[in-house]
Amino acid sequence: MSKKISIITPTFNEEKNIEKLCSEISIEMSKLDYDYEHIVIDNHSNDGTILILKKIAARDKKVKVIINSRNFGHIRSPIYGMLQASGDACILMNSDFQDPIELIPKYIKEWEQGNQIILAQRISSDENFFLNSFKNFFYKFINKISDVPLMRNTTGSGLFTKNIVDQIRKIDDPYPYFRGLLSEISSQIKLIQFHQPKRSGGETKNNFYTLYDIGVLGIVKHSKLPLRLMTFIGFFTSIISIMIATVFFFYKILFWDSFEVGIAPLVIGLFTIASIQIFLLGFIGEYVMTILTHTRKLPLVVEKERINF
Repeated sequence: MSKKISIITPTFNEEKNIEKLCSEISIEMSKLDYDYEHIVIDNHSNDGTILILKKIAARDKKVKVIINSRNFGHIRSPIYGMLQASGDACILMNSDFQDPIELIPKYIKEWEQGNQIILAQRISSDENFFLNSFKNFFYKFINKISDVPLMRNTTGSGLFTKNIVDQIRKIDDPYPYFRGLLSEISSQIKLIQFHQPKRSGGETKNNFYTLYDIGVLGIVKHSKLPLRLMTFIGFFTSIISIMIATVFFFYKILFWDSFEVGIAPLVIGLFTIASIQIFLLGFIGEYVMTILTHTRKLPLVVEKERINF
């Protein structure tokens, strides 16, 4: 009996790509000696994506569709799709062809050689130069401050064995930073390098907010450094403030008539300390929000409809 591969492709407003995506995955898998299922999890698209998916699923029972009751975001929906996989291994891929279909046999080859986590690593990209540079800077930064080594220039796309998927299911994180979660599970991660092409069609869903969301999530989930910095900054600013206040106090005592303090030092000190406090409170808020997300015990995704399961 041949092994089974589960391919997971999250979608949101991908009407220009989804037909071609399903077709090319079917063609690629027909070349390989494996049973497979193609799970498409749709984040409540508001274009023609859902209608096209239903037509594809009607003629191809390998294509299984999950339609979410609303848009649950770019972080939770792909993980939920993975947890529905029934294969011996599952492959997570983007639906916009920025993860080339040709990576599938490369993933499987590495899996057959004993690797349990195989990630695609972007070594070059046709993306906007400034966006690509920002991503590279972020990956270097978060790897420096993280408690566990994180893989640079990976998007989370790759192959994961059933054992790894079961481990993710046990962790039951309602809002995971996926790449960091994989590093927490295992340090043995195989990387397959590739050139990332431009999106095939439609508009990118990545914007400043989504990148910020992923970035802050990665820092809060996998680094204690911001909390440590808050303590150190608070300590040193207190010491500096006390020293300055002491100097000003003695200067005023010794040169009462000639030394004018003025309002400028007060205004500068007030705004400097206030800005530091606001910044640190914001980071504390991120940690508190993460705790709140865990304690609420909300599901990753609520389904509206399933097809071909």
